[in-house]
Amino acid sequence: MFAIRFERFGPPEVLSRGELPEPHPGPGQVRIRVRAAGVSPVDLAIRAGKSRSPIVLPHVPGVDAAGVVDESAADGVSAGDEVFGAVDVARLGGATAEFAVLDFWAAKPPSMPWAQAAGAASGIETATRALDLLDVRPGSTLLVDGASGGVGSLAVGLALARGARVLGTAAPGNQEFVESLGATPVPYGPGLRDRVPGRVDAALDVAGKGSVPELVALTGSPSSVVTLADFGGPAHGVRVSVGALGGEPHGRHGLAAAARWFEAGRFRVPVEEVFEDAAAAHAAAERGPRRGKLIVAVS
Repeated sequence: MFAIRFERFGPPEVLSRGELPEPHPGPGQVRIRVRAAGVSPVDLAIRAGKSRSPIVLPHVPGVDAAGVVDESAADGVSAGDEVFGAVDVARLGGATAEFAVLDFWAAKPPSMPWAQAAGAASGIETATRALDLLDVRPGSTLLVDGASGGVGSLAVGLALARGARVLGTAAPGNQEFVESLGATPVPYGPGLRDRVPGRVDAALDVAGKGSVPELVALTGSPSSVVTLADFGGPAHGVRVSVGALGGEPHGRHGLAAAARWFEAGRFRVPVEEVFEDAAAAHAAAERGPRRGKLIVAVS
């Protein structure tokens, strides 16, 4: 099969198209013919040689993908089904290729564009896990610190779909984007307590820029704050959500819920740009700042 891979660590230019053996699904997995794949921060770190996880070269980047099932070793899904999902987390890649094996997935709504589906799975899982920990529900007010990026924008959309009121912090150039998501934009940076209008029931730190103490002050309790990126959070009594590695319940059920909300017109996956060239997508992701997801069209 063809794959976008790299044989040495380095800048985006190390990515090239080549041939690799086809993967096949194990029990409970499916293989898809990939239509599009998402670009995530972990892809950039691995390619640059900054990951602490052991990586076997050549490596195919990409955790999120969408495509058509052509081999299934799982109940309830058959060849020809259109799905979106994520590869086995232990592999940390494999999506930007002709075929990819998904570890978890959901049916893609027929009206959902491939680009939106391709950038959805791991971010939805992560955001769902955090929103579950915070017990975000109708009528509650959530502050998302770092609302314009890939996971932050998905957290905004999913919280709104749950019926919550959402405030989202962003840099000045991203305020309009955050408002387009349906959130109330708040200027990013220190001094949040003076800029946030009204009460805040819960806060999600996606940015990891040291805002945890202010978020605790805003919500009134460390138990009302979850961080995805600040590993100093426990010093303030705040939970750091790292998924299965931390023994937490996963948020995979969020994929099917997001698909239902998409069909109902209550949720979308913000896509900033779709690339034909994976190296160009990686270069754009490194430049930042992000407004939603960057996608690589694979086939």
